Amino acid sequence: MSNPILIIDDDEGIRHALSLLLMEEGYPSLQANSPIIAKQLLKSHTFSMVITDLNFTQDTTSAEEGLALIQQLRLDDEQLPILAITGWGSIEIAVKAMQHGANDFVQKPWENERLITIVRTQLQLAKANKRSQKLAVHNQLLQNELGFISGLIAHSVQIKQVLATLSQVAKSDVSVLLTGENGTGKSLFARYLHDLSTRKEEQLISVNMGAVSESLFESEMFGHVKGAFTDAKSQRIGRFELADEGTLFLDEIANTPYSQQAKLLRVLEEKQFEKVGASKTQSVDIRLVAATNADLTHAVATGEFRKDLLYRINTVQIHIPPLRERIADILPLAHYFLGRVIEKYAAQGRTLTAQAQRALQDYHWPGNVRELAHIMERAHILAPTEHIDAEHLNLTPVQQPKHVEIHPYCTVDTAHLTLNEIEQDALVRRLAFYDGDAVAAAQSLGLSRSTFYRRLNKAGK
Repeated sequence: MSNPILIIDDDEGIRHALSLLLMEEGYPSLQANSPIIAKQLLKSHTFSMVITDLNFTQDTTSAEEGLALIQQLRLDDEQLPILAITGWGSIEIAVKAMQHGANDFVQKPWENERLITIVRTQLQLAKANKRSQKLAVHNQLLQNELGFISGLIAHSVQIKQVLATLSQVAKSDVSVLLTGENGTGKSLFARYLHDLSTRKEEQLISVNMGAVSESLFESEMFGHVKGAFTDAKSQRIGRFELADEGTLFLDEIANTPYSQQAKLLRVLEEKQFEKVGASKTQSVDIRLVAATNADLTHAVATGEFRKDLLYRINTVQIHIPPLRERIADILPLAHYFLGRVIEKYAAQGRTLTAQAQRALQDYHWPGNVRELAHIMERAHILAPTEHIDAEHLNLTPVQQPKHVEIHPYCTVDTAHLTLNEIEQDALVRRLAFYDGDAVAAAQSLGLSRSTFYRRLNKAGK
Protein backbone atom coordinates (compact mmCIF):
# COMPACT_ATOMS: atom_id res chain seq x y z
CA MET A 1 0.00 0.00 0.00
CA SER A 2 1.33 3.47 -0.89
CA ASN A 3 2.10 6.11 1.72
CA PRO A 4 -0.82 8.46 2.46
CA ILE A 5 -1.22 12.04 1.25
CA LEU A 6 -1.31 14.70 3.98
CA ILE A 7 -4.16 17.23 3.66
CA ILE A 8 -3.63 20.47 5.63
CA ASP A 9 -6.57 22.89 5.84
CA ASP A 10 -8.44 24.62 8.66
CA ASP A 11 -11.78 23.99 6.90
CA GLU A 12 -13.14 20.56 7.84
CA GLY A 13 -15.41 20.50 4.79
CA ILE A 14 -12.46 21.07 2.45
CA ARG A 15 -10.44 18.33 4.16
CA HIS A 16 -13.35 15.89 3.93
CA ALA A 17 -14.02 16.66 0.25
CA LEU A 18 -10.35 16.23 -0.67
CA SER A 19 -10.12 13.00 1.30
CA LEU A 20 -13.15 11.50 -0.49
CA LEU A 21 -11.85 12.56 -3.91
CA LEU A 22 -8.43 11.03 -3.24
CA MET A 23 -9.97 7.85 -1.84
CA GLU A 24 -12.03 7.37 -5.02
CA GLU A 25 -8.76 7.43 -6.99
CA GLY A 26 -7.06 4.95 -4.65
CA TYR A 27 -4.98 7.45 -2.65
CA PRO A 28 -5.18 7.12 1.16
CA SER A 29 -4.88 10.33 3.18
CA LEU A 30 -4.49 11.82 6.65
CA GLN A 31 -5.72 15.24 7.74
CA ALA A 32 -4.40 18.16 9.80
CA ASN A 33 -6.26 21.39 10.60
CA SER A 34 -3.15 23.47 11.28
CA PRO A 35 0.60 23.62 10.59
CA ILE A 36 1.28 22.54 14.18
CA ILE A 37 -0.73 19.31 13.82
CA ALA A 38 0.77 18.77 10.37
CA LYS A 39 4.32 18.95 11.75
CA GLN A 40 3.44 16.39 14.43
CA LEU A 41 2.10 13.99 11.79
CA LEU A 42 5.15 14.54 9.59
CA LYS A 43 7.40 13.42 12.44
CA SER A 44 5.59 10.12 12.87
CA HIS A 45 4.49 9.25 9.32
CA THR A 46 5.93 9.03 5.83
CA PHE A 47 3.76 10.85 3.28
CA SER A 48 3.82 10.53 -0.48
CA MET A 49 2.58 14.11 -0.95
CA VAL A 50 1.31 17.20 0.91
CA ILE A 51 -1.72 19.24 -0.16
CA THR A 52 -1.83 22.40 1.93
CA ASP A 53 -3.89 25.53 2.28
CA LEU A 54 -2.03 28.85 2.53
CA ASN A 55 -4.22 30.66 5.08
CA PHE A 56 -5.12 29.19 8.47
CA THR A 57 -6.39 32.28 10.33
CA GLN A 58 -9.79 33.82 9.67
CA ASP A 59 -9.78 37.12 7.78
CA THR A 60 -6.18 36.52 6.69
CA THR A 61 -5.29 36.49 3.01
CA SER A 62 -1.54 37.12 3.11
CA ALA A 63 -0.69 33.41 2.80
CA GLU A 64 2.27 33.95 5.16
CA GLU A 65 1.47 30.90 7.33
CA GLY A 66 1.17 28.61 4.35
CA LEU A 67 4.29 29.95 2.64
CA ALA A 68 6.32 29.48 5.83
CA LEU A 69 5.02 25.93 6.14
CA ILE A 70 5.89 25.12 2.52
CA GLN A 71 9.38 26.54 2.98
CA GLN A 72 9.94 24.37 6.07
CA LEU A 73 8.57 21.27 4.33
CA ARG A 74 10.97 21.79 1.45
CA LEU A 75 13.93 22.27 3.80
CA ASP A 76 13.06 19.02 5.57
CA ASP A 77 12.53 16.98 2.40
CA GLU A 78 13.87 17.99 -1.00
CA GLN A 79 11.82 15.31 -2.82
CA LEU A 80 8.36 15.63 -1.20
CA PRO A 81 5.67 16.77 -3.70
CA ILE A 82 3.80 19.83 -2.35
CA LEU A 83 0.56 21.15 -3.84
CA ALA A 84 -0.58 24.59 -2.63
CA ILE A 85 -4.32 25.26 -2.59
CA THR A 86 -6.20 28.39 -1.50
CA GLY A 87 -9.40 30.34 -1.95
CA TRP A 88 -7.49 33.58 -2.28
CA GLY A 89 -5.80 32.93 -5.57
CA SER A 90 -3.66 35.31 -7.53
CA ILE A 91 -0.68 35.08 -9.86
CA GLU A 92 1.48 36.71 -7.17
CA ILE A 93 0.54 34.15 -4.50
CA ALA A 94 1.03 31.26 -6.93
CA VAL A 95 4.51 32.53 -7.82
CA LYS A 96 5.42 32.95 -4.13
CA ALA A 97 4.20 29.43 -3.34
CA MET A 98 6.38 27.99 -6.10
CA GLN A 99 9.35 30.08 -4.97
CA HIS A 100 8.98 28.74 -1.42
CA GLY A 101 9.03 25.13 -2.64
CA ALA A 102 5.57 24.14 -3.88
CA ASN A 103 5.46 21.96 -6.99
CA ASP A 104 2.11 23.26 -8.21
CA PHE A 105 -0.81 25.54 -7.26
CA VAL A 106 -4.62 25.07 -7.38
CA GLN A 107 -7.31 27.62 -6.56
CA LYS A 108 -10.54 26.82 -4.70
CA PRO A 109 -13.03 25.75 -5.90
CA TRP A 110 -11.03 23.23 -7.86
CA GLU A 111 -11.91 21.04 -10.81
CA ASN A 112 -11.71 17.42 -9.64
CA GLU A 113 -10.22 16.11 -12.87
CA ARG A 114 -7.49 18.77 -12.96
CA LEU A 115 -6.59 18.30 -9.30
CA ILE A 116 -6.32 14.52 -9.65
CA THR A 117 -4.21 14.95 -12.79
CA ILE A 118 -1.81 17.19 -10.87
CA VAL A 119 -1.66 14.74 -7.95
CA ARG A 120 -1.00 11.78 -10.24
CA THR A 121 1.66 13.66 -12.21
CA GLN A 122 3.51 14.89 -9.12
CA LEU A 123 3.52 11.42 -7.54
CA GLN A 124 4.90 9.89 -10.74
CA LEU A 125 7.59 12.58 -10.99
CA ALA A 126 8.57 12.07 -7.35
CA LYS A 127 8.86 8.32 -7.88
CA ALA A 128 10.98 8.82 -11.00
CA ASN A 129 13.21 11.37 -9.25
CA LYS A 130 13.75 9.09 -6.29
CA ARG A 131 14.63 6.19 -8.56
CA SER A 132 17.04 8.38 -10.52
CA GLN A 133 18.68 9.51 -7.30
CA LYS A 134 19.04 5.92 -6.13
CA LEU A 135 20.49 4.90 -9.50
CA ALA A 136 22.99 7.76 -9.37
CA VAL A 137 24.17 6.73 -5.92
CA HIS A 138 24.26 3.08 -6.96
CA ASN A 139 26.32 3.87 -10.05
CA GLN A 140 28.78 5.79 -7.91
CA LEU A 141 29.03 2.85 -5.53
CA LEU A 142 29.76 0.54 -8.45
CA GLN A 143 32.49 2.85 -9.69
CA ASN A 144 34.05 2.96 -6.22
CA GLU A 145 33.95 -0.77 -5.62
CA LEU A 146 37.34 -2.43 -5.41
CA GLY A 147 38.21 -6.01 -6.22
CA PHE A 148 38.21 -8.25 -9.24
CA ILE A 149 35.50 -8.88 -11.79
CA SER A 150 35.20 -12.28 -13.37
CA GLY A 151 32.70 -14.65 -14.82
CA LEU A 152 31.49 -17.59 -12.81
CA ILE A 153 33.66 -20.44 -14.06
CA ALA A 154 32.16 -23.73 -12.96
CA HIS A 155 34.21 -26.64 -14.26
CA SER A 156 34.84 -28.12 -10.82
CA VAL A 157 32.34 -30.27 -8.98
CA GLN A 158 32.60 -28.01 -5.94
CA ILE A 159 31.48 -24.84 -7.72
CA LYS A 160 28.75 -26.69 -9.60
CA GLN A 161 27.39 -27.77 -6.22
CA VAL A 162 27.56 -24.18 -4.93
CA LEU A 163 25.64 -22.89 -7.95
CA ALA A 164 23.04 -25.62 -7.57
CA THR A 165 22.47 -24.67 -3.93
CA LEU A 166 22.23 -20.97 -4.79
CA SER A 167 19.69 -21.75 -7.50
CA GLN A 168 17.65 -23.73 -5.01
CA VAL A 169 17.41 -20.93 -2.43
CA ALA A 170 17.23 -17.99 -4.87
CA LYS A 171 13.45 -17.96 -5.24
CA SER A 172 12.87 -17.65 -1.51
CA ASP A 173 13.67 -14.60 0.62
CA VAL A 174 15.71 -16.40 3.27
CA SER A 175 18.92 -14.79 4.49
CA VAL A 176 22.06 -16.34 3.02
CA LEU A 177 25.54 -16.31 4.55
CA LEU A 178 28.44 -16.93 2.16
CA THR A 179 31.64 -18.10 3.83
CA GLY A 180 35.09 -18.57 2.40
CA GLU A 181 38.59 -17.15 2.21
CA ASN A 182 39.38 -13.71 0.83
CA GLY A 183 39.41 -13.59 -2.95
CA THR A 184 37.15 -16.58 -3.57
CA GLY A 185 34.53 -14.43 -5.31
CA LYS A 186 31.80 -14.26 -2.68
CA SER A 187 30.47 -11.01 -4.16
CA LEU A 188 30.04 -12.71 -7.54
CA PHE A 189 28.02 -15.50 -5.98
CA ALA A 190 25.89 -12.88 -4.23
CA ARG A 191 25.22 -11.32 -7.65
CA TYR A 192 24.41 -14.76 -9.09
CA LEU A 193 21.88 -15.32 -6.29
CA HIS A 194 20.29 -11.90 -6.84
CA ASP A 195 20.02 -12.43 -10.61
CA LEU A 196 18.09 -15.66 -10.05
CA SER A 197 15.77 -14.20 -7.41
CA THR A 198 12.35 -12.59 -7.76
CA ARG A 199 14.08 -9.28 -6.95
CA LYS A 200 16.36 -9.38 -9.99
CA GLU A 201 14.72 -6.28 -11.54
CA GLU A 202 15.62 -4.24 -8.45
CA GLN A 203 18.97 -3.11 -7.06
CA LEU A 204 21.73 -5.23 -5.56
CA ILE A 205 23.46 -2.90 -3.10
CA SER A 206 26.86 -4.01 -1.81
CA VAL A 207 28.42 -2.72 1.40
CA ASN A 208 31.94 -3.52 2.58
CA MET A 209 31.32 -3.53 6.32
CA GLY A 210 35.05 -3.39 6.97
CA ALA A 211 35.14 0.06 5.37
CA VAL A 212 32.24 1.51 7.40
CA SER A 213 33.58 3.35 10.44
CA GLU A 214 31.76 3.15 13.75
CA SER A 215 31.11 6.90 13.85
CA LEU A 216 29.49 6.95 10.40
CA PHE A 217 27.71 3.59 10.60
CA GLU A 218 24.17 4.93 11.04
CA SER A 219 24.58 7.63 8.40
CA GLU A 220 26.01 5.13 5.92
CA MET A 221 23.45 2.41 6.54
CA PHE A 222 20.29 4.38 7.36
CA GLY A 223 20.98 7.81 5.85
CA HIS A 224 20.60 11.24 7.42
CA VAL A 225 18.50 14.34 7.03
CA LYS A 226 19.88 17.75 6.18
CA GLY A 227 21.37 19.39 9.27
CA ALA A 228 21.51 16.17 11.30
CA PHE A 229 25.14 16.98 12.16
CA THR A 230 27.76 19.56 11.23
CA ASP A 231 28.71 18.15 7.84
CA ALA A 232 25.18 17.09 6.84
CA LYS A 233 24.77 19.72 4.11
CA SER A 234 22.08 17.72 2.33
CA GLN A 235 19.88 14.69 2.83
CA ARG A 236 21.58 11.32 2.33
CA ILE A 237 19.99 8.04 1.28
CA GLY A 238 21.32 5.10 3.30
CA ARG A 239 22.19 1.67 1.98
CA PHE A 240 19.02 0.04 3.36
CA GLU A 241 16.82 2.55 1.55
CA LEU A 242 18.86 2.15 -1.64
CA ALA A 243 18.28 -1.61 -1.48
CA ASP A 244 14.54 -1.33 -0.80
CA GLU A 245 12.67 -4.08 -2.70
CA GLY A 246 16.04 -5.46 -3.82
CA THR A 247 19.00 -7.28 -2.27
CA LEU A 248 21.42 -5.94 0.33
CA PHE A 249 24.84 -7.62 0.30
CA LEU A 250 26.86 -7.08 3.48
CA ASP A 251 30.43 -8.15 2.75
CA GLU A 252 32.90 -8.76 5.59
CA ILE A 253 30.00 -8.69 8.05
CA ALA A 254 32.27 -9.91 10.86
CA ASN A 255 33.85 -6.44 10.82
CA THR A 256 30.60 -4.72 11.84
CA PRO A 257 31.38 -2.72 15.02
CA TYR A 258 29.92 -4.56 18.01
CA SER A 259 28.27 -1.35 19.25
CA GLN A 260 26.30 -1.15 15.98
CA GLN A 261 25.29 -4.80 15.66
CA ALA A 262 22.11 -4.36 17.73
CA LYS A 263 20.99 -1.56 15.38
CA LEU A 264 21.66 -3.76 12.37
CA LEU A 265 19.74 -6.63 13.98
CA ARG A 266 16.76 -4.41 14.72
CA VAL A 267 16.40 -3.34 11.07
CA LEU A 268 16.74 -6.91 9.84
CA GLU A 269 14.08 -8.16 12.25
CA GLU A 270 11.60 -5.27 12.23
CA LYS A 271 12.29 -4.03 8.68
CA GLN A 272 12.18 -0.46 9.97
CA PHE A 273 14.73 2.27 10.60
CA GLU A 274 15.13 6.01 11.18
CA LYS A 275 17.47 8.35 9.35
CA VAL A 276 20.00 10.12 11.56
CA GLY A 277 18.37 13.34 12.76
CA ALA A 278 14.83 12.17 12.01
CA SER A 279 12.20 10.76 14.33
CA LYS A 280 10.09 9.39 11.49
CA THR A 281 10.27 5.60 11.07
CA GLN A 282 10.67 4.23 7.55
CA SER A 283 9.83 0.72 6.40
CA VAL A 284 12.14 -1.27 4.17
CA ASP A 285 11.84 -4.55 2.27
CA ILE A 286 15.17 -6.20 1.46
CA ARG A 287 16.62 -9.66 0.91
CA LEU A 288 19.83 -10.06 2.93
CA VAL A 289 22.97 -11.76 1.70
CA ALA A 290 26.06 -11.56 3.92
CA ALA A 291 29.61 -12.80 3.50
CA THR A 292 32.62 -13.39 5.72
CA ASN A 293 36.01 -15.03 5.77
CA ALA A 294 35.91 -15.24 9.57
CA ASP A 295 34.71 -17.96 11.91
CA LEU A 296 31.58 -16.27 13.26
CA THR A 297 30.94 -19.05 15.78
CA HIS A 298 34.35 -18.31 17.30
CA ALA A 299 33.60 -14.57 17.14
CA VAL A 300 30.41 -15.20 19.13
CA ALA A 301 32.36 -17.22 21.71
CA THR A 302 34.90 -14.41 22.14
CA GLY A 303 32.21 -11.74 22.44
CA GLU A 304 33.02 -10.03 19.14
CA PHE A 305 29.80 -10.92 17.36
CA ARG A 306 26.22 -11.15 18.61
CA LYS A 307 24.73 -14.63 18.69
CA ASP A 308 21.24 -13.36 17.79
CA LEU A 309 22.64 -11.52 14.77
CA LEU A 310 24.43 -14.68 13.62
CA TYR A 311 21.16 -16.62 13.84
CA ARG A 312 19.44 -13.90 11.82
CA ILE A 313 21.91 -13.82 8.92
CA ASN A 314 22.66 -17.51 8.38
CA THR A 315 19.32 -19.13 7.64
CA VAL A 316 21.20 -20.78 4.78
CA GLN A 317 25.00 -20.96 4.93
CA ILE A 318 26.99 -21.71 1.78
CA HIS A 319 30.75 -22.23 1.74
CA ILE A 320 32.76 -21.04 -1.26
CA PRO A 321 35.80 -23.35 -1.54
CA PRO A 322 39.27 -21.85 -2.06
CA LEU A 323 40.86 -22.04 -5.50
CA ARG A 324 43.35 -24.72 -4.42
CA GLU A 325 40.39 -27.06 -3.88
CA ARG A 326 38.97 -26.25 -7.32
CA ILE A 327 41.87 -27.31 -9.51
CA ALA A 328 39.57 -27.95 -12.47
CA ASP A 329 38.71 -24.23 -12.48
CA ILE A 330 42.27 -22.84 -12.44
CA LEU A 331 43.13 -23.01 -16.15
CA PRO A 332 39.66 -21.96 -17.40
CA LEU A 333 39.84 -18.96 -15.04
CA ALA A 334 43.39 -18.17 -16.14
CA HIS A 335 42.34 -18.16 -19.81
CA TYR A 336 39.31 -16.04 -18.96
CA PHE A 337 41.40 -13.42 -17.15
CA LEU A 338 44.02 -13.46 -19.87
CA GLY A 339 41.30 -12.74 -22.43
CA ARG A 340 40.05 -9.81 -20.35
CA VAL A 341 43.56 -8.37 -20.08
CA ILE A 342 44.08 -8.65 -23.84
CA GLU A 343 40.76 -6.88 -24.37
CA LYS A 344 41.61 -4.23 -21.76
CA TYR A 345 44.92 -3.29 -23.37
CA ALA A 346 43.81 -3.99 -26.95
CA ALA A 347 47.00 -6.03 -27.16
CA GLN A 348 48.27 -9.00 -29.10
CA GLY A 349 47.07 -12.35 -27.83
CA ARG A 350 49.12 -14.35 -25.35
CA THR A 351 49.13 -18.09 -24.72
CA LEU A 352 50.20 -20.11 -21.69
CA THR A 353 52.97 -22.65 -22.20
CA ALA A 354 52.65 -26.15 -20.76
CA GLN A 355 55.10 -25.20 -18.00
CA ALA A 356 53.06 -22.13 -17.10
CA GLN A 357 49.86 -24.17 -16.95
CA ARG A 358 51.53 -26.71 -14.69
CA ALA A 359 52.85 -23.94 -12.44
CA LEU A 360 49.36 -22.46 -12.12
CA GLN A 361 47.88 -25.83 -11.16
CA ASP A 362 50.63 -26.57 -8.65
CA TYR A 363 50.47 -23.20 -6.90
CA HIS A 364 48.75 -22.98 -3.51
CA TRP A 365 46.81 -19.76 -4.29
CA PRO A 366 46.64 -18.05 -0.89
CA GLY A 367 44.93 -15.07 -2.58
CA ASN A 368 42.52 -17.31 -4.50
CA VAL A 369 40.75 -16.09 -7.66
CA ARG A 370 41.60 -12.44 -7.03
CA GLU A 371 45.29 -13.31 -6.95
CA LEU A 372 44.96 -15.31 -10.18
CA ALA A 373 43.42 -12.30 -11.91
CA HIS A 374 46.29 -10.06 -10.83
CA ILE A 375 48.95 -12.61 -11.79
CA MET A 376 47.53 -13.03 -15.29
CA GLU A 377 47.57 -9.28 -15.86
CA ARG A 378 51.15 -9.02 -14.58
CA ALA A 379 52.29 -11.98 -16.69
CA HIS A 380 50.74 -10.46 -19.80
CA ILE A 381 52.72 -7.28 -19.21
CA LEU A 382 56.03 -9.01 -18.38
CA ALA A 383 56.03 -11.65 -21.13
CA PRO A 384 58.33 -10.45 -23.96
CA THR A 385 56.69 -12.69 -26.57
CA GLU A 386 53.25 -14.11 -27.25
CA HIS A 387 54.09 -17.07 -24.99
CA ILE A 388 53.67 -16.76 -21.22
CA ASP A 389 56.08 -19.10 -19.45
CA ALA A 390 56.27 -20.13 -15.79
CA GLU A 391 58.94 -17.51 -15.05
CA HIS A 392 56.59 -14.72 -16.15
CA LEU A 393 54.06 -15.80 -13.53
CA ASN A 394 56.56 -14.97 -10.77
CA LEU A 395 55.25 -17.64 -8.39
CA THR A 396 57.94 -17.78 -5.71
CA PRO A 397 59.42 -21.11 -4.56
CA VAL A 398 58.39 -20.36 -0.98
CA GLN A 399 54.77 -20.33 -2.06
CA GLN A 400 55.17 -23.03 -4.69
CA PRO A 401 57.02 -26.20 -3.62
CA LYS A 402 59.13 -27.76 -6.34
CA HIS A 403 57.55 -30.82 -8.00
CA VAL A 404 58.91 -33.27 -10.53
CA GLU A 405 55.81 -34.86 -12.04
CA ILE A 406 52.13 -34.03 -12.03
CA HIS A 407 50.95 -37.63 -11.87
CA PRO A 408 49.24 -38.11 -8.49
CA TYR A 409 51.01 -41.34 -7.66
CA CYS A 410 54.59 -40.35 -8.46
CA THR A 411 57.25 -39.46 -5.93
CA VAL A 412 58.51 -35.89 -5.52
CA ASP A 413 61.78 -34.28 -4.56
CA THR A 414 61.13 -34.15 -0.81
CA ALA A 415 64.57 -33.08 0.36
CA HIS A 416 63.49 -29.53 1.08
CA LEU A 417 59.82 -30.13 1.91
CA THR A 418 58.18 -30.29 5.32
CA LEU A 419 55.89 -33.18 6.24
CA ASN A 420 52.87 -30.91 5.81
CA GLU A 421 54.05 -29.90 2.33
CA ILE A 422 54.54 -33.53 1.33
CA GLU A 423 51.03 -34.41 2.51
CA GLN A 424 49.58 -31.35 0.82
CA ASP A 425 51.32 -32.25 -2.43
CA ALA A 426 49.89 -35.77 -2.34
CA LEU A 427 46.37 -34.56 -1.59
CA VAL A 428 46.41 -31.84 -4.26
CA ARG A 429 47.73 -34.26 -6.89
CA ARG A 430 45.10 -36.83 -6.00
CA LEU A 431 42.42 -34.14 -6.35
CA ALA A 432 43.85 -33.12 -9.73
CA PHE A 433 43.90 -36.73 -10.91
CA TYR A 434 40.15 -36.92 -10.32
CA ASP A 435 39.53 -33.56 -12.08
CA GLY A 436 38.61 -31.79 -8.86
CA ASP A 437 36.12 -34.44 -7.72
CA ALA A 438 36.80 -34.35 -3.97
CA VAL A 439 34.50 -37.29 -3.23
CA ALA A 440 36.34 -39.58 -5.66
CA ALA A 441 39.74 -38.36 -4.46
CA ALA A 442 38.79 -38.91 -0.82
CA GLN A 443 37.38 -42.39 -1.49
CA SER A 444 40.58 -43.41 -3.30
CA LEU A 445 42.47 -42.58 -0.10
CA GLY A 446 39.95 -44.23 2.20
CA LEU A 447 38.86 -40.87 3.61
CA SER A 448 35.54 -39.09 3.94
CA ARG A 449 35.09 -35.88 1.95
CA SER A 450 35.16 -33.73 5.12
CA THR A 451 38.31 -35.46 6.41
CA PHE A 452 39.98 -35.01 3.03
CA TYR A 453 39.30 -31.26 3.07
CA ARG A 454 40.31 -30.95 6.71
CA ARG A 455 43.67 -32.61 6.08
CA LEU A 456 44.15 -30.56 2.91
CA ASN A 457 43.55 -27.32 4.80
CA LYS A 458 45.73 -28.42 7.72
CA ALA A 459 48.55 -29.39 5.41
CA GLY A 460 48.36 -26.06 3.64
CA LYS A 461 48.83 -24.02 6.83
